Amino acid sequence: MSVLDNFESWKDFLGDRLHQAQSQGISEHAISDLAYDIGDYLSNHVDAKNPEEAVVKQLWNVADTKEQHAIANMMVKLVESEGTDR
Repeated sequence: MSVLDNFESWKDFLGDRLHQAQSQGISEHAISDLAYDIGDYLSNHVDAKNPEEAVVKQLWNVADTKEQHAIANMMVKLVESEGTDR
């Protein structure tokens, strides 16, 4: 089963990657830019696997670039308390 199949698993996966990046000293700005790039890639190349991802994808697709950056930043905030090490 892919981490994309279950939204809670996806949040845990993202949380783990976020904590790993933070522990390696990657700046919040770099994390934000990476979150935007990942969101853009997923929206353009990956089908939503669950209802939550479908909503995020729909929001991303109707948003302008500034709003997409806001969505990416909100996803970072959403997963800050997620992950297997929390």
